[in-house]
Amino acid sequence: MGSFREQVREFVAALVPPGWRGIGGLEGDAYAEFRTRARAALAERGWVAPAWPVEYGGAGLSPAELVVLVEELSTAGIPFGSDNDAFGIGMLGNTMLRWAKPELCRRFLPRIVSGEYVFAQGFSEPGAGSDLASLALRAEPDGDRWRLNGQKLWSSGAHLANWMFVLARTNREAAPHKGISMLLVPLDQPGVKIRPIRNITGGTDFNEVFFTDATTDRELVVGDVDRGWAVAMTLLGFERGETALHAPIRFRAELDRLVELVRERGLDSDPDVRRRVAWCHVQVEQLRCHGLRTAAQLIDGEEPGPRAAAFKLLWSEYHRVVTELALDVLGLDALTPSGRPSPNWYHTDDPGAPNSTASWTSVYLNSRAGTIYAGSSQIQRGIIGDLLLGLPKEPKPAR
Repeated sequence: MGSFREQVREFVAALVPPGWRGIGGLEGDAYAEFRTRARAALAERGWVAPAWPVEYGGAGLSPAELVVLVEELSTAGIPFGSDNDAFGIGMLGNTMLRWAKPELCRRFLPRIVSGEYVFAQGFSEPGAGSDLASLALRAEPDGDRWRLNGQKLWSSGAHLANWMFVLARTNREAAPHKGISMLLVPLDQPGVKIRPIRNITGGTDFNEVFFTDATTDRELVVGDVDRGWAVAMTLLGFERGETALHAPIRFRAELDRLVELVRERGLDSDPDVRRRVAWCHVQVEQLRCHGLRTAAQLIDGEEPGPRAAAFKLLWSEYHRVVTELALDVLGLDALTPSGRPSPNWYHTDDPGAPNSTASWTSVYLNSRAGTIYAGSSQIQRGIIGDLLLGLPKEPKPAR
């Protein structure tokens, strides 16, 4: 394992420029250029999807090697790919390896790794968010194709994608959790309209997507027709759990940066600030332990499963609190943000980011959404209580 760690460190040294502090130290064109170059270098080695089989564009790394790769890249502040790779690789690709037919994997997975196919997620709808089984987008058979009509909402990065994995109702006579299928749908067609939504930071990273007689091939189904709920649960497990290895490293770097800010502001002797920083330290250590447990599960060949709900609940609620502390440290300066804002849709700012007021305020605003997307905190508590603790289900309302 030591030799593989050395390989990764040699890769990092050849990739980054002199004086490298992490991608957070770059801005504008330099930021975009490095991300593009880093992704190409990772894809060439199969490290964009390191655990996938080599035949699908991966590197076939063992779980132990995967842990080493994640540790080294995260510590060096190197992104694992594009923002949409979280959908195409972290969610869809891993789910396809579990549920899709080999011919579908052979067609899509190498093209996802190469960047030819860029995916977005099509799950939530105006009437189906946390209650995902209420989704209403219809997919009806039409010869050798599916015809889709309906709407998806909060689709992050859809404006950058050319494909979407869509959870659609393919049998309207079945019970809510049945009659659902996961389809792969091309976005570059007349029947699809993507409309960006401006969020609280002023960005337009997520979208609403309208399908009006949009089509896709009948064979582009992940899993079996009308049995997509189990496929979706696998994908959501990857969505909530795939960050467990690298997120604790990023949260530690962010907390270290906050401690620097506290010292810069002369608040390191304030007892209330010290107490709150100490609480944050305990939470980050808990996140680190969750990451180590996830690594052990990967080594044993397990999927994230419902335990990912505990990690998602912990990090999202923690991040809301730690960013509130950061704004309290900034004081009135937080009302007039300046400097480089965070370019990320979620989680922390990039490693190496400056302690600018714009960085902290934008991350603070994004952290509000962390308790909602990928399953709200209430949903995560329900999963933990039901599937991990074995508590009784909540009573249904009277008819």
